[in-house]
Amino acid sequence: MTCGKPRGGSQVPEHAAEVTAAGIARLAGVGRAAVSNWRRRHADFPRPVGGTETSPSFALADVERWLRAQGKLAEVPLRERVWQQIAGHPAGAVTALVQAGCALLLVRDRSTAWPKLAAVSDERLAETLPVALEEVLTERFGAERAVRTPTAGELAPAVPLLRGAAELAAETGARQAFEFLLGRHLDANPRQYTLTPPGPAALMAALAAPGAGPRPTVLDPASGTGTLLRAVDHPGALHGQDADPDLAALTALRLALASDADVRVRTGDSLRADAFPHLTADTVLCHPPFNERNWGHDELAYDPRWEYGFPARTESELAWVQHALARLRPGGTAVLLMPPAAASRRSGRRIRADLLRRGALRAVVALPAGAAPPYGIPLHLWVLRKPAPGVTPSPELLVVDTTADHTGAAGRDKLDWQAVHTAVLDAWLPFDRNGTVTETPGASRAVPVIELLDDDVDLAPARHLPPPAAGGGAGELLAVRDRLAETLGRTVALTPPPALPADTAADPAAAARPTGVTVGELARTGALELRAGGTGTLSFPAPGSPVRVLTENDVFAAQPPSGSLPDGVPEEPVLLAEGDVVVPVLGGGSLARVVDAATAGAALGRNLQLLRPDPAALDPWFLAGFLRGTANTRQASSYASTATRLDVRRLQLPRLPLTEQQRYGERFRALAEFEGALRLAGRLGEQLVQGLYDGLADGTVAP
Repeated sequence: MTCGKPRGGSQVPEHAAEVTAAGIARLAGVGRAAVSNWRRRHADFPRPVGGTETSPSFALADVERWLRAQGKLAEVPLRERVWQQIAGHPAGAVTALVQAGCALLLVRDRSTAWPKLAAVSDERLAETLPVALEEVLTERFGAERAVRTPTAGELAPAVPLLRGAAELAAETGARQAFEFLLGRHLDANPRQYTLTPPGPAALMAALAAPGAGPRPTVLDPASGTGTLLRAVDHPGALHGQDADPDLAALTALRLALASDADVRVRTGDSLRADAFPHLTADTVLCHPPFNERNWGHDELAYDPRWEYGFPARTESELAWVQHALARLRPGGTAVLLMPPAAASRRSGRRIRADLLRRGALRAVVALPAGAAPPYGIPLHLWVLRKPAPGVTPSPELLVVDTTADHTGAAGRDKLDWQAVHTAVLDAWLPFDRNGTVTETPGASRAVPVIELLDDDVDLAPARHLPPPAAGGGAGELLAVRDRLAETLGRTVALTPPPALPADTAADPAAAARPTGVTVGELARTGALELRAGGTGTLSFPAPGSPVRVLTENDVFAAQPPSGSLPDGVPEEPVLLAEGDVVVPVLGGGSLARVVDAATAGAALGRNLQLLRPDPAALDPWFLAGFLRGTANTRQASSYASTATRLDVRRLQLPRLPLTEQQRYGERFRALAEFEGALRLAGRLGEQLVQGLYDGLADGTVAP
């Protein structure tokens, strides 16, 4: 974005923060369609000051004043103000993030120095700050580092941002402030980065932990945003390398703010230009780029790292495997996230065979689809151990398959990571300790290496596991059948009575419906509160208590909260209370869920809107029922190129006395109970049918 003159307006101060229409929508808690309507309908709406005709930007201060004057904004949260300054920085968001991270590191490591530096004017602060930053950056990263000290001229536009970031750190802590700003940037640019989600990162760190020592030296040669290195508990030294200079700088700052470990992050391609050729690490964690043809095959033919064989041009992942082994101390552990094809491609079978013969490959774990990008395929984890001289290679390889319990649950918000984590470690820890493990059909097995050394050397876990008993066996299928029969009987009892035409003379609601009121109007009058998932706060979780997250998928599937809060998120979650109404804003469907006692206390997930009615003014079931009307959702929806978005504020309700609302609410509640019984019957029916197919096919059920 660039700063400029508003069309038909006054001169905007140089370096003033700007905000896009999407940012305005986030500030006001509305959809982008609402912002477009405001621009058309209100002549006093701020004029664009930059951007393009199709994507204009507006002066943040002007937008705040207008929203507040219209009663659409009470106060911009500090974190939102700082983020808008990041997004509107004239040198780009990444540059602003690096500068903010440098200032936050100074605040963290030299808390007494910052107040003295910040007590001067903006111009003077920009002049004196580089000296202080040079000292703290050199102290944390060394002379050769990925984070360059910004000059006074570069810092001049960012001084208000740096002051805001320091103020945010005083509220939340320097680490949490940077995590919020970095997370917001990554969310705003999802196609620019390939991220390792927190779930697999924590699992990879746990797999490497037993042999890593109390304060391990850890390397990630494709460090990205530093998620894998950040997942390590109590590290002694963290080494990272990434080909993208911006990511290397952000990662270095993220790691330095998260711990007191010795942080060394370099820029460059680890395969072609290894920045740590003499490192002997306790642990290597890596999520390498997949399917890279131009990884250096031609120029690296005689590299000493190819101890297990020279990888084919199509086997870039096996080059990363051997690079990881080359940087380990004897007995050190490497865990790599791998595409499933690497376990079975014929071009890699010789290297896989040598890894097995020499005991370097210890385990292959199949993760459910949705664990990490690309989300549509079930990725693998390879656990490797650098052979120590004089140690006999292990005669067995551990294979673990966690995909069976997550069929159809692809997506990062839809997996039960705690269950995956437990299943994998329950197999790996005894295997790592004893060299073998008790076989669990369909889940885990210690496979003799000699059994794998055939013409294919196929290491896909599912091909070496005995199948689990179909549906838990005939006894389990009988129990499913009984539950289905009971549910079908309950469904019959809950079937709504025949629908009769409404009598407008006897039904006040029918007559009152034309004079409806919108959700936005109800929010402005205090009849309900409106919150978006992931922002704001209605209440705080108890310190140290685990917080479940009600995800978008949970609402669509009518299931309990299945998500969890990512580590280090400084935004206070919006916690649900009994009687709240939750509405998905994407997808174009008509759906609303009333929060019950079992769901209360969970946090509101992304792409969900919460409506908290005042019980003296609104009945929650009445509210949810009318929000589900097809015509209602159709008129409140806007359409983008890839999705339909619901503007909850435009949904309408009839004006009715509370007693009439409750009468409607009882009927809507009965419909919801009937709907839940139908869903349960469908799931049980599918389970019974598939179990019978499997049981008849494998002989555990008699025909």
